Amino acid sequence: MTTESPFETRLHRCQDALSDDETLVLFPSPNLLYLTGFEEEPAERHLLAFVTPGDFAIVAPEMYADQIIEETYIERVDAWADGDDPMAVVEDVLSRLGVEGGRVLLDDRMFALFSLDLQAALPNAEFGLASAVLDDLRIRKDEGELDALREAGRISDEASEAIRAMGAEAVGMTEAELAAEIGAEMEARGGDGFSFDPIVGSGPKGAQPHYRHGDREIRAGEPVILDFGTRYDGYPGDQTRTVVFDGEPPEEFERIHAVVHDALDAAVEAVEPGVTAASVDEAARSVIEEAGYGEQFLHRTGHGLGLEVHEAPYIVEGNETVLEPGMVHSIEPGIYLDGRFGARIEDIVVVTEDGCERLNHSPRTWEPL
Repeated sequence: MTTESPFETRLHRCQDALSDDETLVLFPSPNLLYLTGFEEEPAERHLLAFVTPGDFAIVAPEMYADQIIEETYIERVDAWADGDDPMAVVEDVLSRLGVEGGRVLLDDRMFALFSLDLQAALPNAEFGLASAVLDDLRIRKDEGELDALREAGRISDEASEAIRAMGAEAVGMTEAELAAEIGAEMEARGGDGFSFDPIVGSGPKGAQPHYRHGDREIRAGEPVILDFGTRYDGYPGDQTRTVVFDGEPPEEFERIHAVVHDALDAAVEAVEPGVTAASVDEAARSVIEEAGYGEQFLHRTGHGLGLEVHEAPYIVEGNETVLEPGMVHSIEPGIYLDGRFGARIEDIVVVTEDGCERLNHSPRTWEPL
């Protein structure tokens, strides 16, 4: 008896979630990877997967056909050659699947080119977004996904500790040079590149929440926000620590860092099945507001992680999504004093049956290690 792959199990769950008149159409994206295990960059050629409640088909350039069959559970590819009309193949597939109209859910990231082609091929269809079905499936991680996220967290933690152990050696380096050191530390521990462009925000640059890194030199006494992660088996790590590599921190920094730390702990304590995403945001935000820095907390408290660094659930005011076991998200409160410095601490958590599990364990202090 052949054991079903995790990707095939996900496909069947997706098919079960579709209504009788619904068809899902995907193109190279995290959604296609989630259901098939096939990963490719979006491009101008028609590479489309069709999912109905009872069937599946994939249309691809012939250069991909053998690769898709070798790398996935998919046994048949409807291929087309350069010079052919790919929409003729698409229309044949739609006819074979019995798709003439109904509700067609397009990959949220699908290029307009392919969306318009499908609308022309299915003039009687009602079009919507694939996220209407896939968000509910992807938001709860299976054990394989959780294991990969744990490993990504471990690698990111170890790299964070190694970088913070540099202490005074980091002073005089540029932010870009330190970012390169972070990448090398993660690669040495088994990480697969950066999961996103890292943030190394020194001094006043740390007051810009999504500043990345530049040629500014790190100075003694300046807080530096370090926000980075690596991928493991396709899944991302993401953590933030704020450190003063050498010297005395500026006035007010220690208090602000302590407030951010308290806000992080309050939000982690609030996470459990049955609470809303908004209530976790409120748990962090209320600590910062009570300390008098509410207007300096400029962003949501967190975001989900999975194949993408930012996905549901979003930990933000007004989001009434109820947390369930298997959901994974960040908690990352911050305070930003314009022109002076910022402080942010971030951990990733998994919702469990009775609370949550932290995936980051490196010290959350501001001192070098």
